[in-house]
Amino acid sequence: MRQAVFDARGSRVRWTETAGAEPARVYVHGLGSVSAVYHAHVAARPELAGRRSLFVDLPGHGISDRPEDFGYTLADHADALAAALDAARLSGAEIVAHSMGGSVAIVLAHRRPDLVARLVLTEANLDAFPPLTAGSAAIASFTEEEFLDHGYARVLNRVDPLWAATMRLADPRALYRSAVALRRGSEPVMREILAGLHTVDRVYLQGERSGVLDGADALEKAGVRVVTVPGAGHNVMFDDADAFVRAVAAPA
Repeated sequence: MRQAVFDARGSRVRWTETAGAEPARVYVHGLGSVSAVYHAHVAARPELAGRRSLFVDLPGHGISDRPEDFGYTLADHADALAAALDAARLSGAEIVAHSMGGSVAIVLAHRRPDLVARLVLTEANLDAFPPLTAGSAAIASFTEEEFLDHGYARVLNRVDPLWAATMRLADPRALYRSAVALRRGSEPVMREILAGLHTVDRVYLQGERSGVLDGADALEKAGVRVVTVPGAGHNVMFDDADAFVRAVAAPA
């Protein structure tokens, strides 16, 4: 396990990694998740093995620290992720990121373009205030005090067992602030940033069961390769690991 300081209090973002060739692949999880749980099974596949691979847990999640006075905005998470990549002495990395992690990766590429050469995004949140069906909506529907008092337990009981298994490892305050910040979005908004990253190879994976990606044509015109995975839902890496691996392994 490795770690890097990400705030003035000495809080640490942590990750595990496997040795291999550069450029490294950096796997980033979604809201209430853990990177290794969602990505280690695909990173070990023969098509992806042999590359240096980092499984980073964002602040408040998994094995990383969870300071009470941290903002947990997308920019905060992106800066913490940058601290990890700087400590790992990476540049021009390939970021493979899911859901909220994809939003963080987009913001990272905007704030620290030296760190990112390729983005493989799985159903990343691209817009502020997504539909109420989005996973962050149930969390953000509470006030912070309500969520800490009883909302966290209610949400854990309502979500599917897969998400609950990793959500139990997230700090409730961090989870809440991350959800609220995700719904607020970045400035500029994530979709605008993604469309403008012309020097970055960009792939966006959408599960067919999640519906048609809004604005897919405009993203493709901006150079983003949009791949719809038949029969898959939000968790493409579980629903169709073969398609996921093909997308990550595909040359730029």
